[in-house]
Amino acid sequence: MKKFIALLSILILTGCGLPDSIDTGGSSGQIPVEVLSVIDGDTIRILYEGKETPVRYLLIDTPETNHPRFGEQPLGKEATEENRRLIESGDVSIEFDVGDRLDDYGRLLAYLYVDGESVQQQLLETGHARVAYVFPPNTRYLEDFKEAEQSAKEQELGIWQYENYATERGFDNDAVEEDEKSEIGPGSGECDIKGNINRKGAKIYHMPGSSSYEQTNPEEWFCSEQEALENGFRSSGQ
Repeated sequence: MKKFIALLSILILTGCGLPDSIDTGGSSGQIPVEVLSVIDGDTIRILYEGKETPVRYLLIDTPETNHPRFGEQPLGKEATEENRRLIESGDVSIEFDVGDRLDDYGRLLAYLYVDGESVQQQLLETGHARVAYVFPPNTRYLEDFKEAEQSAKEQELGIWQYENYATERGFDNDAVEEDEKSEIGPGSGECDIKGNINRKGAKIYHMPGSSSYEQTNPEEWFCSEQEALENGFRSSGQ
């Protein structure tokens, strides 16, 4: 044990043997980097210190394009494309915070800039991202990011156009499906024909204004009578 402590002391004094995952030598300086590829809305791959390295954006989260359980999430592709547009629009640099520089997957954790402008803040302002993964002490721009997020919320931009889609736990695909369903029906001006299956299994469609329309709970919605007929439904007037 004494030998181990002595060896550890030597390593610390010589600056060796300390893993990058607990590097707290944060810097407010921006380091120019070469971008090799854009992976998704909040991750890119760069050339850093001569090595090809993935970078995860600090303090934000965007919908996935290849989620292990849900596959491509709503607006995931749009977030990726917006990230790519920003990254390819100028010179890219990264900035570390004072805490860990690596996450559990070995990705660099950093703030991203293009021509000196924050990529994270722009993704938040346009509603492509939410504030997330807040792990002190890597919180240098947390308040600025929250303000950008709040502005997008108030304007119902991007992920905020769907109620309850962006949550503290991530993105809820079901919320988007429910929101889109609620936009279809009476008052939408289109797709307001109700398709109902009765107890005998008969498929019947009900037109707006018909006697049974209001009390009918639809299993399906149709945009035209032709669409209802093609799906095996008959008119309630028959």
